[in-house]
Amino acid sequence: MKILTLIIKQYWFDQIMDGTKTVEYRELKPSNLRRLVEVDDEGFMVEDEEHGKPNVPIQYDAIRFYVGYNKDRDTALVKVTKIDCNVIKNEDGLMLYDGDPHGDDFWLYVMLEYHLGEIIEKQHNHRAKKMPE
Repeated sequence: MKILTLIIKQYWFDQIMDGTKTVEYRELKPSNLRRLVEVDDEGFMVEDEEHGKPNVPIQYDAIRFYVGYNKDRDTALVKVTKIDCNVIKNEDGLMLYDGDPHGDDFWLYVMLEYHLGEIIEKQHNHRAKKMPE
């Protein structure tokens, strides 16, 4: 089983546990690029030409969620049913990007959507829910 590890806040963890949060969103950044999407031998993102998507997401079977960094934190292993990769657009429907579209420093803003399924295992310390800051 291929597992992605993610750190989240208690509020979002509690929503995943009670079934009200069914999609986990992650913005693609240079710091998480190699963990989330396929790259070629030169380190460039592989485009999903078959589906008209900007990137090919790495296929994970499940996500291991950790709440924060304490050793007694809540954790859960949750099945991933589907992964979508979409370009982030502004209110006018235009793609958001940074850099020169014809240069090497071009960066499209991309959001990965991990659709969550059943909870495979969990360790929940029942902390109080509060809205994240």
